[in-house]
Amino acid sequence: MISVEEALKSILGSISPLGLEKVNILDALGRVIGEDIHAGRSIPPKDNSAMDGYALRAEDSRGASPERPVRFEVIEDIPAGAVPQKRIGPGQASRIMTGAPIPEGADAVVRMEDTRKEENTVAVLAEAKTGQDIRRAGEDVRPGEKVISQGEIIRPAEVGMLASLGRSFILVHQRPLIAVVATGDELTDIDEPLSPWKIVSSNSYSLAALVRDCGAIPLQIGIARDQREDLVAKFGAAMRADLIVSSGGVSVGDYDLVKEVMKEAGNRVQFWQVAMKPGRPLAFGSLGGVPVVGLPGNPVSSMVSFEQFVRPAILKMMGHANLFRRTVRARLAEGIKKKKGTRHFIRAQVRSEGDGYTVATTGDQGSGILKSMVRANGLIILPEDVAAVGAGGTVTVQLLDDSLSWTREPGY
Repeated sequence: MISVEEALKSILGSISPLGLEKVNILDALGRVIGEDIHAGRSIPPKDNSAMDGYALRAEDSRGASPERPVRFEVIEDIPAGAVPQKRIGPGQASRIMTGAPIPEGADAVVRMEDTRKEENTVAVLAEAKTGQDIRRAGEDVRPGEKVISQGEIIRPAEVGMLASLGRSFILVHQRPLIAVVATGDELTDIDEPLSPWKIVSSNSYSLAALVRDCGAIPLQIGIARDQREDLVAKFGAAMRADLIVSSGGVSVGDYDLVKEVMKEAGNRVQFWQVAMKPGRPLAFGSLGGVPVVGLPGNPVSSMVSFEQFVRPAILKMMGHANLFRRTVRARLAEGIKKKKGTRHFIRAQVRSEGDGYTVATTGDQGSGILKSMVRANGLIILPEDVAAVGAGGTVTVQLLDDSLSWTREPGY
């Protein structure tokens, strides 16, 4: 039996980022870019107005006030998208809309609310300063400037920047295909007739959902029966994937055949059994060069093991640098006891309280109690050398989602 750290090191050491593919910028959302993006042009390309108002020469507005307005001849209207046709001379102004190019001769924009329109003139009620309400060419981005670096995650802001630069396609790391295989004669699929002697294979769906949550592509192979031939056939169908994730068949029973198949010629098993609870029976190896993670069959054990080992592996495949869930320190609402020698991952509900966090377990911690996982947004992590933590004690909690990042009120 090996430690969680040793298991993680072994798995991640066998995984490499996938290659790059060219995708549309909307399809790149949430993915890791595989190239540096340099601006090929200025943003904005020309000086333009930051406000609706009047473009004029600032020096001509000196002394303007509501009591002593300065009047300008209006020589042109410049809507957004139009090209100015006239140069601004002394005592002249052009009515201009937000985003429209600044006409030659003008060096300021007076906001509409600081003016009073008259028949052929405009009365300016406030003195303007040079450069006022003008967005300069290249103010956002200069030609040749690196605006997105290789390895960064594409968010909506990056999509907008790429669109501004005229880049409709970019290179990103590929999304891995992850085969999901459930094993066991006791299992039935979700659409098959229900039987009191069978268990619906929830793992087939929870694991596929976890794969999709990582941003990868699940390939549901189905249920492999506890027969060598069926198991070999299902794994054979899964070998076109980048990673195979199975559930069940890695314990010590007579029908736990996954690790036996992984030991055959051309395959390998690097380890099985990790000093953790839930999730002790966990195998890692390869089938024909394809990495295989054999997860426990119990629903909670399967999901907790996925979070610790499979999620980081998938994220590494996708080119991510940050592979692990966020952890926080939280105050226990109740005492917890366990045996030393094994790391425990305890399903829990963590919430913000004051300037910190409190955490409580979600009830029965049996490996088959999926309801306790449904209620959890975190896992309390109790190290191997800890036997008990009393109520009010502080523990580390691994967050399972971003629920703590959202609030009912805006907070401003």
